[in-house]
Amino acid sequence: MIVLIGGEKGGTGKTTLAVNLAALRAIRGRDVLLVDTDPQGSASGWVLTRDESKQSPRVASVQKFGRGIATDIQDLAKRYQDIIIDAGGRDSVELRMSMVVANVMVVPVQASQFDIWTLGRMSDLVEQAKSFNPNLRPMVLLSRAVTNHAVKDTDEAAQMIRDFENLQLCTAIVRDRIGYRRAAAAGQSVCEYTPQDQKAIAEIEQLYTEVFGNE
Repeated sequence: MIVLIGGEKGGTGKTTLAVNLAALRAIRGRDVLLVDTDPQGSASGWVLTRDESKQSPRVASVQKFGRGIATDIQDLAKRYQDIIIDAGGRDSVELRMSMVVANVMVVPVQASQFDIWTLGRMSDLVEQAKSFNPNLRPMVLLSRAVTNHAVKDTDEAAQMIRDFENLQLCTAIVRDRIGYRRAAAAGQSVCEYTPQDQKAIAEIEQLYTEVFGNE
């Protein structure tokens, strides 16, 4: 399966989601490749840290840029069971070309009006991509949400997201937990890092199930 994590807004936790899904996929015995299309190279840095600490299982990674990325990913998909693409937080050729070959696209957004505004444009891009890739399954994930459930911003954002015809709202919500940052610094997923953050683990496992189903 080819899974794209991307969107037009930066700072929404795309790399955090990509590395956690890739690691969890590897833990469950899949041969997974993490493709980093963001010039910042955060996902590649996470893999380097993971390799240096000899964390097992290993997650393979590669950086890819430019219009040829769609062909490159299709070729790589013949060698790996799963590909997780970490795209930068902007409208880029890498994002658009990845949408043409992805099975699933996860668009993380924060519960802010600025993030919600970008979804109109993203909905249009999904419609364009589906003319080439009709099986693309686009999902919007509320990410970096506040941990205080009494704050209603997340509920209000979810209601606005449901109004976008081409985008499906994830049931999972990933909240802004320190466990994600600590795990990333160690080159690990939240499912591997100790002491364990059970709430973060539950969030990632719920997202994993929504993306991959029973595969």
